[in-house]
Amino acid sequence: MCKGLAALPATCLKSAKDMKHRLGVLLQKSDSCDYGSSQGKREKVSPSQRVSQEEVKKWAESLENLIHHDRGLAAFRAFLKSEYSEENIEFWVSCEDYKKTKSPAKLSPKARKIYDEFISVQATKEVNLDSCTREKTSHNMLEPTLSCFDEAQRKIFTLMEKDSYRRFLKSPYYLDLVSPPTAGCGPENCKRAQAHALDCNSNIISQCA
Repeated sequence: MCKGLAALPATCLKSAKDMKHRLGVLLQKSDSCDYGSSQGKREKVSPSQRVSQEEVKKWAESLENLIHHDRGLAAFRAFLKSEYSEENIEFWVSCEDYKKTKSPAKLSPKARKIYDEFISVQATKEVNLDSCTREKTSHNMLEPTLSCFDEAQRKIFTLMEKDSYRRFLKSPYYLDLVSPPTAGCGPENCKRAQAHALDCNSNIISQCA
């Protein structure tokens, strides 16, 4: 057993100090583990609390249910962005906004902006349209109406419905909302940290004995 600090070799004192420091760090991590876990759960759960599980499950019934809900649209947009194909949903949203235009004087400039951004050959966010639909939409630009993008919008909707929407339902962007995962280190990790701290304490005692 230890007989006072003076009787201990210098190497033992240094080792004891090192182990004491490690012990303190481990205990701090262990003490904050439960708090971090509860905070993580609140951060993960709070956004989805604005949408009921019943509503989230409706998103799996149809793409229309999904993108006509603000939270669903945001989740789907984030998923498409992760796949570098967000231009499809951005085009769809732009068309929806365009159809709400009330001033006839604003139709032409707004239509041209959408066309240049998504449909033109030099479009910065060109969507995947067949040549026939693209040509018809280009012709509609001569005299823009509220329905001039309808066919193109339907084509893009169908494309998303058959492709990216199905992948979305299998992705964490949707599954985490259906069954929100628990966050933080968890009870088991906390127990392991505490056990490791006790082992360190035992090592100090054995080295000084």
